[in-house]
Amino acid sequence: MPDMGTMLAHWAERAGPHSDGALLPPHHERCLGCGLDNPHGHHLQVHRRGDGVVADHVFDERHVGAPGVVHGGAVATVLDDLFGFLPYLVGTPAVTRQLTVDYLSPVLVGVSYRIEATVTSREDRKVFVAATVSDFDERTVATSSAVFITVDVEHFARHGGVSGGSPTPPVADDHRDTGREGEMGQQRG
Repeated sequence: MPDMGTMLAHWAERAGPHSDGALLPPHHERCLGCGLDNPHGHHLQVHRRGDGVVADHVFDERHVGAPGVVHGGAVATVLDDLFGFLPYLVGTPAVTRQLTVDYLSPVLVGVSYRIEATVTSREDRKVFVAATVSDFDERTVATSSAVFITVDVEHFARHGGVSGGSPTPPVADDHRDTGREGEMGQQRG
């Protein structure tokens, strides 16, 4: 497991500052959403746009649900990963607590989509975010909202580190803000 200094440096590199239009660094090289070294990944390339983030993405044959249609889980993966870039702009690590996707129209294999996300509000450790998935005719095919919970970098050390390692079991004060502090197994999503 990387030492805490390495983990802090890793986060500081990603947390910015990033100028408007800048290509943001991947979460890590093996990330399913944006990691370039993951052969099964989406390889998202995410840019800062104002107070939000944007990526253009084409789902391929690896992402098929029904013939010609992208599996809903693949769409959710890309949205969750895009949301994961917003903490770079907020300035603190955060993890997904809840993710909701509204599929308004089939997302098609081989079609280029623009995916945009922004922070809508903050409440203590909670960061509320929203996104749209649109084709290049500007038709919205999916929307999403999520709640992220801010964590300290030690969270990642407890759960396998930045680049691997052996995870440890969750602790009562972990990232899942259940509203029932100290109660394990009461997570709702």
